[in-house]
Amino acid sequence: MASKQIPFWFKFWGTRGSLPAPRPTTNKYGGNTPCLEVRVGKQILIFDAGSGIRSLGVKLLKEFKKVEASILFSHYHWDHIHGFPFFGPAYSPKNRFVIYGEPRGSRNVKDILSGQMALPYFPVPIDVMNARFNFRDVGPRTTLQIGQAIIKTESLNHPGRCLSYRIEYKNKVIVYATDTEHGYKLDRRLVKHAEGADYLIYDAAYTDAEIRKDKKGFGHSSWCEGVKIAKAANVRKLLLFHHEPSRDDRALAAIEKAAQRSFKGAAAARERKIYRP
Repeated sequence: MASKQIPFWFKFWGTRGSLPAPRPTTNKYGGNTPCLEVRVGKQILIFDAGSGIRSLGVKLLKEFKKVEASILFSHYHWDHIHGFPFFGPAYSPKNRFVIYGEPRGSRNVKDILSGQMALPYFPVPIDVMNARFNFRDVGPRTTLQIGQAIIKTESLNHPGRCLSYRIEYKNKVIVYATDTEHGYKLDRRLVKHAEGADYLIYDAAYTDAEIRKDKKGFGHSSWCEGVKIAKAANVRKLLLFHHEPSRDDRALAAIEKAAQRSFKGAAAARERKIYRP
């Protein structure tokens, strides 16, 4: 007898890059910084802790009497961690979290998260978070099993290093590849990492024209390069992500339409929308 398929879906709680940009003209695609919720049956996976994780925390506290989840960090630039101190479930002793992140020198993920919650940056230290934490190191080309999900990591081209995550359940695949800058040739590591994915979530902060003008070296990519990666990797759907903060809904809709002319399965990522591989 074939094993029963369990629910597998994901939702963005933050799609914006660099800093939050909430305003009436960003409501369609979202104004919070990166946070992705992935559900594999009862398993909760959270990727990055930008400002969007605050609202996710509110939702989880309403949904569960006891919250248990894994939080996986791509890297530690402010927009990917600054929501962590405002993640409500982290303050209750009945909740439990396994937190994964890549070390930086002698500092592990706990040291780095503690650093942003130390004076003079923040008035409340990480020790005030009473949830049970299990901090674990992770690096590139690592395979993890969390519940029924298989998660594989790879390096991205970003200042200070960044990890992409490939989340697999049965024959369904999501790839979370935020914060990467393309070069003159396709990133073959990412093409291999994204091979056959149902969804590739890709950093499309800038246009090619913006990168040529003055954004080279900033560590981000474009929708044009995302389309190239998606085609080379035989990806089914491409979600453009890490929206530039000055870009409003109208501008993002124009980019979305341009990308769809080149790749039918392209779309700009939207906050609060549920996607199913």
